[in-house]
Amino acid sequence: MHNNYIRTIALVERLHRQFLELVRLELDGLGIHDINNAQALSLFNIGDAEMTVGELGLSGCYLGSNVSYNLKKMVENGYLTQERSMHDRRRIDVRVTEKGARLCDKLQQMHQRQLEMLHQTAVTEEDLRVLTKTLGRLERFWVRVPEVNRAAA
Repeated sequence: MHNNYIRTIALVERLHRQFLELVRLELDGLGIHDINNAQALSLFNIGDAEMTVGELGLSGCYLGSNVSYNLKKMVENGYLTQERSMHDRRRIDVRVTEKGARLCDKLQQMHQRQLEMLHQTAVTEEDLRVLTKTLGRLERFWVRVPEVNRAAA
C-alpha cells in the first residue's frame, strides 16, 4: 500500500501540473497574457459564485502560495472585483467581472473539447466516477490528518 499511496500523491501532482500546462496553452492560443494559468483556473472555479477572500482557499479555488498577490493581479487586470461587505467591514467579497466571465466561457469551451476527445480514449464515465469517489475519500482523509495529529499530541 505504501508504494501505491506515494505513487498516487505524485500522480495527482503531475496531473495538476499537466492540466495547468493545457490552460497555459489555451491562454496563449487566445492571445491572453495578462493572467496566468493558475489564476485562470481559480477564476474558472469561482465562476458565478460570490465569496470572501477567505472562502477562496477553503472552496478549492486554488490561488497558489500567494493568494493576495494573485487576487490583486486578477483585480488589476479586470477579471475580478473585490469590495468590503456593507454588513461586516472585515469581510472582502470577490466576484468575477464581465471580462472574467468571458474567459470562464472560453475555458468551459476548452473543457468541452477535452471531454469530446476523452470519448475517443479507453477512459469511461465509470472510470471517472470511481476516480472522483476515491479522490474525494483521500481528500477527506487528508483534511482529518491534522486533527488526528493534534489530538494525539
